[in-house]
Formats: sequence, structure tokens, C-alpha cells
Amino acid sequence: MADIDFEELTRYARAFTGLTPEREALLVQIGPAIRPLLPEVTEAFYADLARVPKAAAFIEGRIDALKATHLGWLESVFTGPFDAGYAARMYHVGDVHVKVQMPVEFMAASMTLVGNSLLTTVARVCGEDHERCIRTNAAVSAVLGFCLMIMQESYQSSSLAEELDRFLAITGMSRTLFNNLAGAYRA
Repeated sequence: MADIDFEELTRYARAFTGLTPEREALLVQIGPAIRPLLPEVTEAFYADLARVPKAAAFIEGRIDALKATHLGWLESVFTGPFDAGYAARMYHVGDVHVKVQMPVEFMAASMTLVGNSLLTTVARVCGEDHERCIRTNAAVSAVLGFCLMIMQESYQSSSLAEELDRFLAITGMSRTLFNNLAGAYRA
């Protein structure tokens, strides 16, 4: 992970997902009202996962620790800052998902589940202020997209690295030889 430019990755992901400074400020501003409701979001998320047999296998026997980690992440969605340090943490999450061999589609599906639950939570907090609700939900969508984009970047990089390691082990080829061949191919 040391050769990743997290400043650049942050700029790229922010631009792609529309996570503007204004949206970040809105998330932080509404955070005190939303954060007490986040345990409900985490509970709903893990109840949803438990209903999907393929997903349930990944959470079995670890649910309490996973819920605590998930809740901590959800709280960070409403505290920020969404900077290079935050990007590095999200990148690590994607890497962990590869290490436990979680299918990549779980990340996108999980963000959908979380986003759906947060839509309702935001509506409860905003009440009749429809404009605030719309702006807040746009900010939530942007930050969830930001997180997902960074995790998927990590997932892709980590998956390719693992495949290369397996290839090198099977063939007995050294990394230096592989890099030289790859460099010659690109030339």
C-alpha cells in the first residue's frame, strides 16, 4: 500500500462521486442528529446480510465484531474528514475483503443496503424539510460512492497482486524476471 498516492486517489474519487466540500460539511453538520440512529442501520444491514445464504457464511461467528466495525465506519461517514487518511482506511477495507475472499459484488450490494437504510434515517431526521433531505441524501450517496470506489480500487489491485503471486509460485518465475518481461512487452 506504500506506493499508492492517496491524495490523488482522494481527488479522483471525490471528482467521480461528487463528494464536494459542501456535501462533506453537510454530512458533518447533520452528524449529531444522525449518529444516534446509526445502530439501527447497522442492525438492519446485518439482518439483511443474514438472509442471503452466500453472505451469511462470511458473518457467521463474527457478527458482534463486524457490527462494531461497521458502526464505526458509519459514524465516520458523518464526521469526516474525507481526506487521504480516510482513503487509506477505505483502501485497507477493500484489501481485507480480498484476503477473506469476499466476492466483489458484495461491496456494491452492501452499499446499496446501507444507502437504502440511510435514506429512511435521513428522512426521519429532516422531517418536513424536504430540501434539506434531498441535499443530505445526495451527500450520503456521494460519500458512499466515494467509499465504494476506493474499496473497489483496492480490491482490484489486491486481487491482481494475489493472482500474480500465484502465477509466480506455480511457474517458479522470479518477480524480477516477470517485471523485465512485462516491461519488454509494454515497450
